[in-house]
Amino acid sequence: MIMNSRGHIVQVSPSSQAVLGYAPDEMIGRSGVDFIHPAHLEQSREEMRALRRGGHPKLADTRCIHKDGREVWLSWLGNWSDQAKRFFFVGRDMTEARRAEESLRESELLARNIVETALDAFVQTDDRSIILNWSSRAEELFGWRRDEALGRNGVDLIVAESERERVKAGLARFLESRDGQTLNRRRELMVRRRDGKEFRAELSVTALKRREGILFNVFYRDLTDKIASEERIRHAEKMEAVGQLTGGVAHDFNNILTVITGTIEILAEAVAKEPELAAITKMIDEAAGRGAELTQHLLAFARKQPLQPREVDINALIIDTAKLLRPTLGEQIQIESVFEDESCVAIVDPNQLTTAILNLALNARDAMPGGGKLIVETGAAYLDEVYASVNDIRPGHYVLIAVSDTGSGIPANMLARVFDPFFTSKGPGKGTGLGLSMVYGFIKQSTGHIKIYSEEGHGTTIKMYLPPGKTPAAVGEGVTPSTIEGGHETILVVEDDRLVRDYVLAQLHSLGYVTLQAANAAEALAIVATGKPFDLLFTDVIMPGKLNGRQLADEVSKTCPDLRVVYTSGYTENAIIHHGRLDSGVLLLAKPYRKSDLARIIRKALGS
Repeated sequence: MIMNSRGHIVQVSPSSQAVLGYAPDEMIGRSGVDFIHPAHLEQSREEMRALRRGGHPKLADTRCIHKDGREVWLSWLGNWSDQAKRFFFVGRDMTEARRAEESLRESELLARNIVETALDAFVQTDDRSIILNWSSRAEELFGWRRDEALGRNGVDLIVAESERERVKAGLARFLESRDGQTLNRRRELMVRRRDGKEFRAELSVTALKRREGILFNVFYRDLTDKIASEERIRHAEKMEAVGQLTGGVAHDFNNILTVITGTIEILAEAVAKEPELAAITKMIDEAAGRGAELTQHLLAFARKQPLQPREVDINALIIDTAKLLRPTLGEQIQIESVFEDESCVAIVDPNQLTTAILNLALNARDAMPGGGKLIVETGAAYLDEVYASVNDIRPGHYVLIAVSDTGSGIPANMLARVFDPFFTSKGPGKGTGLGLSMVYGFIKQSTGHIKIYSEEGHGTTIKMYLPPGKTPAAVGEGVTPSTIEGGHETILVVEDDRLVRDYVLAQLHSLGYVTLQAANAAEALAIVATGKPFDLLFTDVIMPGKLNGRQLADEVSKTCPDLRVVYTSGYTENAIIHHGRLDSGVLLLAKPYRKSDLARIIRKALGS
């Protein structure tokens, strides 16, 4: 293109039509201003003035206007001839090149943004392991700033010392084999932070071959939380399996103890006038009592014990419990209660909570042989979604009970096992190892959460989180007199264990009741079908056959709408307990039980 001194076109090659859409005769005689984007006019005029002054400026790419209105980029070479008084220009269409360049810049920017916003750390190295790129997440994960990491050997900087030789050997084999131009691998590796702390990471590695050599792009993901989460899941599954086992054993053992504890009362009455035999029956009775206590601990751990939760003022319960603790713990241990609020109400079985606090206090006493302080605190707590997801509980508000001691603490290698049944650090003969496991099971069954914090030599804190309530009920509510009262009503007894059934029948007969008996739901329904009248259904919960105790009661109530029912079980499942809690209005007699317990609940049911 040739222009005169005023910038008007005097000649242009036919290629103008291919580039700008204008034929030469459409451009000749017009000013170059008509074809240049307004944003580039001043720059073009300055370049033309420089050419007239004899300069040789580097002409910038110019944005021009195509005949159809779109933008076209032209790269120019130009000169001014004083003799001809003309500008001579050669322009090359750079539109596609500019678009490709812009697209490349956008791609690179997008790649950088992806790397910088990725949750994983990104590290790029060459075939000598020299770090070429280091993302902000890499700075957070490994502790080295970008300017400190660039140019250093990645293997020496972030790979754990125990893994370095293996990584270097693997890299050498890869480079020698030359089969890795499409390498795409995921693997795990021990790496280290700037402070020397090592952790396991998952690597996603890709290799890219370029003219200057191979580039390795590596994303590092910290597996610390994942490993801990998997360990918690394994531990929970183990605890669940052990709970199923212990619950089943305790359930069967309870049936045996029910016979022993019941029949020993009958024998005691028979030999009351013979001191030697009476002493023997007393020993048997005490041993059976200890067995019953042991099975209750097992059921508590297995989350199979029948609970009777209600709204309880936890502060009042702890004040009453502290009165029991003072003579038990001794003068060398100071007890301190700290209450965040005047009223602290939780939905919990008060008797079982008292037992749990006593267990924790006794453990604390054993950890403080030389004396110390026991601190019991209550308050409100909120467990957020993050904490709840990690600990597999519901997020929300809880009532917190914290029991702390200033004792010897628990070694770190034992902390993960303290809630396991039969695990104890007290030595042979100094503990059953069921105290903490019982507390653990009780809290979980109460839809709560328990957490232990301990450092060897610095004491222990156990925090129990319970569902909150609104109105406190009296802790002593439900205490019944110790007198035994019988009656003359008819009771249908349904129990699959023959020994337990015979025991119940004997006890009911001794209390004056008339009985009907069945070994399962089918036999019970057959008795009901005969039309024989009865006043109360006394049924086990778990029985063989198609119907359990609750389903049997529901079936019988269809023909006996005013049916009164007492359930009995060593533990109950969803038939009458939802997540370990009794349905409203349900009467449950937990095995093993004594004659007085049986008499009281029968009268309560018949009197309601």
